Amino acid sequence: MSCVSKPTAKPTPPTPTIERKNTNITEVKLKKEDFVLTVDNAIPFFFEYAKQNPQKRVQVETDYGNFVIELSEKTPYHRANFIYLAKANYFDGTFFHRVVPDFIIQGGNSDQTSTSKKRRRIGKYLLPPDSRNGLRHHRGAVSMPSSEIENPHRLASPYEFFIVQQSPGAYHLDRKYTVFGYVVEGMEVVDKINRVPIDKREWPIDNIQMKVRVLD
Repeated sequence: MSCVSKPTAKPTPPTPTIERKNTNITEVKLKKEDFVLTVDNAIPFFFEYAKQNPQKRVQVETDYGNFVIELSEKTPYHRANFIYLAKANYFDGTFFHRVVPDFIIQGGNSDQTSTSKKRRRIGKYLLPPDSRNGLRHHRGAVSMPSSEIENPHRLASPYEFFIVQQSPGAYHLDRKYTVFGYVVEGMEVVDKINRVPIDKREWPIDNIQMKVRVLD
């Protein structure tokens, strides 16, 4: 799985240029069941999807309580991606699968075949980093980990996210990962999840499932 560590900060590689392919996005039906996202069509798709779906607040529901995330308009592709996945019910039944005490909680994956099936149905793609948007890894920041594949430009893994629990923040992650929102209600729930027992892989002993609902 993709992950976030606490290394000494290193220079951030230049943001890669995203070249638009000849994809006529007007021909894409946003709810078409056989539409699959790819590296070629993801950016033009989310460019249009962001305009048609302006919502920016979501509620994450867990057995430990609920919390609300407000997604940033400064990161339109990441915001649109998260709203798209939430409306597709991708996150429902996935886990907070990684907990690093006094640092982060990470979610959006699981060890169930249903999660891999959802990913195959939605598509295989990455998002370009947007780490110079001025958003910092304060406590409560919602950020996107890099893909686990060979990835010198730190392209983001679109299906997962992590939340900074560390206080006052994890600023060594700035310009390495893209902050695309903040927890604005229920940070105490994040604190509860950050304190659960974990194994040597930093995976919670008891699975912590989530549901994500788009609010407005």
